[in-house]
Parts: sequence; structure tokens; C-alpha cells
Amino acid sequence: MTSSTASGRVTVAIRLFAAYAESVGKTSVDISLPAGATVGELLAEFRRLVPAAAALPARPLCAVNLSHVLASHVLRDGDELAILPPLAGG
Repeated sequence: MTSSTASGRVTVAIRLFAAYAESVGKTSVDISLPAGATVGELLAEFRRLVPAAAALPARPLCAVNLSHVLASHVLRDGDELAILPPLAGG
């Protein structure tokens, strides 16, 4: 157990790509939350801490540690959350 989880908190790295990184002005942000926090709670805290993140969709496509997840997914210390922009192609 890391000192973060021992203190009842988890630290999660948020990664942003393409237009999302441009609109927020960052490609990466680390956020500390209470243990047991969900992806939805992390996104709310991200929007609170980084006002430019309000430009992101209300329910963006997210992946934790390279696996797509729902907003109800519970985060663990050291997780990496990628907020994925829409993909197009043909």
C-alpha cells in the first residue's frame, strides 16, 4: 500500500489528447481524491480545479489503464485516466 492509499486518498493521472488537450491547455494533470472515488467524481473535481475543462463533454469517453470504463468505475491509486476525443475515419 502506498502512502497515498494509507492516508485514505488516491492520486490519478489524467491524460488529454488532441482537441481536448488544446482546449484545456494541458496534456496531463494529477489529481488526488478520497479512496473509493469514481471516474465521474474525478471528472467533476477536474472541472472544479481546471476551469477550462468545463469545455469538455459532460460524459466523455474514458479509459483507465487502457480499458474503457463507465463513470461509475472506482479508481485506485496510480491509475491513469485517458479522456478520449471522438474518433472519425473510414
